[in-house]
Amino acid sequence: MKSTLLWRGLLILAVLVTALYVAYPPEEKINLGLDLKGGMRLVLQVKTEDALRAETDSDMDRLLQLAKDEDVTGATGRRTGDSTFEIAGLTPESADTLSGLVSRYGYNNRWSVSRQGGRMVFDMQGTEVNAVRESAVNQARQTIGNRIDAYGVAEPVIVPASDYRIDVQLPGVDDPERVRNLIKSTAFLEFRLVRLPKGGGGVSSREEILANYGGQLPENLEILEGDIRDDQGNKVGEQFYAVEKVRTVTGRDLKTARPGLGQFRDPIVEFSLTPTGADAFARLTGENVGSGLAIVLDGRVVSAPVINSQIRDSGLIEGSFTQQEAQDLATVLKSGALPAEITTLEERTVGPSLGRDSIESGLKAGLIGSALVVIFMLIIYNLSGVNAVIALALNVLLVFGGLAGFGASLTLPGIAGIILTIGMAVDANVLIFERIREELRAGRTVRSAIDLGFEKALSAIIDSNVTTLIAALFLFQFGTGPIRGFAVTLTIGLLASLFTAVFVSRWLFDLVLSRTRVQRLSI
Repeated sequence: MKSTLLWRGLLILAVLVTALYVAYPPEEKINLGLDLKGGMRLVLQVKTEDALRAETDSDMDRLLQLAKDEDVTGATGRRTGDSTFEIAGLTPESADTLSGLVSRYGYNNRWSVSRQGGRMVFDMQGTEVNAVRESAVNQARQTIGNRIDAYGVAEPVIVPASDYRIDVQLPGVDDPERVRNLIKSTAFLEFRLVRLPKGGGGVSSREEILANYGGQLPENLEILEGDIRDDQGNKVGEQFYAVEKVRTVTGRDLKTARPGLGQFRDPIVEFSLTPTGADAFARLTGENVGSGLAIVLDGRVVSAPVINSQIRDSGLIEGSFTQQEAQDLATVLKSGALPAEITTLEERTVGPSLGRDSIESGLKAGLIGSALVVIFMLIIYNLSGVNAVIALALNVLLVFGGLAGFGASLTLPGIAGIILTIGMAVDANVLIFERIREELRAGRTVRSAIDLGFEKALSAIIDSNVTTLIAALFLFQFGTGPIRGFAVTLTIGLLASLFTAVFVSRWLFDLVLSRTRVQRLSI
């Protein structure tokens, strides 16, 4: 009996020392959530159509290049939708050759292909469309995380939500404007051929472009805007370009980017491409020497230099940048270009003073609730209530140790979860104590009453805690933000409650019984 008490006591001591070590000092070890520490929250919408268009253009360009390598001439490609394209100008023989390429390189695994005379129509399969959309959201989440890490925000919460959205919570942010600009700089980079004007510079109006095409823009072109800036980098007007819709090379092909100085000591951004991107860029520039190449960032033309020779794996971006703008652009591109544009659906900023008020209110509620529970247990269960109070104190310690150990953030709903956990822990003790009382009234000895009390109450305690634990896990899985904070503390608290109410409380009773012959239990 004594040896059993000893190892059980050592186990309890080890758990408590570990929890205390992990959680102390709490102001350094416990991460506070947005509502307690202050900061900002953003709900972002990922425009996954951009990713679909980029994927469609990439596959179309690759397939046309494969066809060219097989001496197929006269074939032209055109994207007809976000996830559809067609290749026209095919003879029966070249159509057969292209069909063989589609099968050989696995394009028929992701595209539904149909032949319509001298055309082949490609429609991305539904499973592939969903995969591209989900991949765009995950890549955007990772990219935003890289940018936030570079900024230095402690314990950011960046999680995907429904409808291709991303929930971003940044506790402790003291410069929301800077972070806002960092996140909103989507840096969706594209390289597109300029068809008008020929010299690479823009024209003053859309009408001037349309006049060159008889008032109707060809289907393979679109008009994009760009800024006109003075020598100091200030915007003084706008200019317009007719560019091809095809996105042969995008920011996904970027390997690295860094700020630099141009020929006239003006700030620029130098970049290099991945091997795949370099091959595509070499084809694009090699086949279009003398044409303008629009460098498009977030749907606007940054610059449109003329291609003087083939460029393979590196280049530069010029745009009348200031030094800071060049640095910020390089940082954003290097941390990862987003696969699609994002928009802000919701933005909320919590000031540090409001966070401190929330902490004070939560601590006050927790202390008042705990004090009332302690008083209740001591009045109703006399000295046995001390057992419950000790178990309760250890329960709270384990909760904070769990939060610190798992790196979870404590939120205002999380404090509510701790208070609920206290109630659940007391409820377990009440079940045990009432069972012991019933056994004592039935004439059982003290030891027998304690044994039967714990044994008969155990199933009810496990049932109530497990059902609540399942609900908490569902809240964590499908909830976001404050709901997940509540679920985390509730889950840790329930596990701690089972340990303290059943294991620790029983050990305390056995410890008292081992040291003295108790004839009557004050309960």
